[in-house]
This record gives sequence, structure tokens and C-alpha cells, in this order.
Amino acid sequence: MPGYLLPDDITALAARVVAENVAAGRKIALAESCTGGLVAGALTEIAGSSAVLDRGFVSYSNEAKMEMLGVAQDIVETFGAVSIACAWSMAKGALERSGADVAVAISGVAGPGGGTALKPVGTVVFARVVRDATAEPEGELKFFEGGDGPDGRAEIRRQATLCALELLLP
Repeated sequence: MPGYLLPDDITALAARVVAENVAAGRKIALAESCTGGLVAGALTEIAGSSAVLDRGFVSYSNEAKMEMLGVAQDIVETFGAVSIACAWSMAKGALERSGADVAVAISGVAGPGGGTALKPVGTVVFARVVRDATAEPEGELKFFEGGDGPDGRAEIRRQATLCALELLLP
């Protein structure tokens, strides 16, 4: 899409997220780690996004996750930053610290280093928490291919951004 900073697939999905959340009267918050603010950046590419995006937290370090979002130290120490428990806690913290109706969190291993046998490069966890929901919060672990190529880090972050945007659709 001409005139946009980010790739067309991300911008198109961000436009859909903004339009559908405006129609639903929903505000959103983000807690991003491995995407480093790309999801919030994608949304703010879209005119009118201020009607939807309440705030975004870029909590890249474990300390930031604990300080900014209230993630308990024992969650980070027991399960790690790249865990559904941590992502759920990040999303819950973002929702509690915002005026949003829904929060999505993203944490992962974008590479090229940092992977382990249990959490290889390309492992990304997502969580979505909806305010006043009676259902359990949602969490998902995904593995994105392509982390070992020359554009691996960018590709993993692109795929994670798209997945997070999908989770923001009403």
C-alpha cells in the first residue's frame, strides 16, 4: 500500500483491525516483547487508529515485564519470558494498566541467537485477555519457520506481528 512504512500485508490487516474495532466500540492495548512495538506501529500507520489504540507497552527485558506489567518474578524464573504463563501475565498487566477492552501480548525468540532445544529460534507465545470476560484468557505458542535464513529475524517478527493483529480482531 503506497504511503505506508510497513509491508502491505501488515498494513492491510492493521486497517482491518482498526475498522472492525471502531465498529465494535473496542479499545485495545498491547504488551510487546520480540515485536518491539511493531504491532502498535502497524496500527498507528492507519488514520483513525487513535479511536482504537489505547496504549502499547514494549517490555523487552524481563525487568521491564515485571516493572511495567506486573509480571511476577517467579513466572519469569519458573517458566521463562517465552511462555504462555508470561504472555498471559503481560496481557493481564496491560489490560489492568489501561482503559482498553482487550489486550494482546507477544513474547518470543526472534533470533538468530537465544534459542534453546526447548524454545528454538522462531518460538513465539501470544495471549489475549478481554476485560470482564467470563471465559479463560487465551494463550498460544507458535513456531515460525525461517529463523535461520539471512532475513530470519525480520521474518519471525513479521509473522508474529501478523498473528498478533489477527488476535485483535473482534
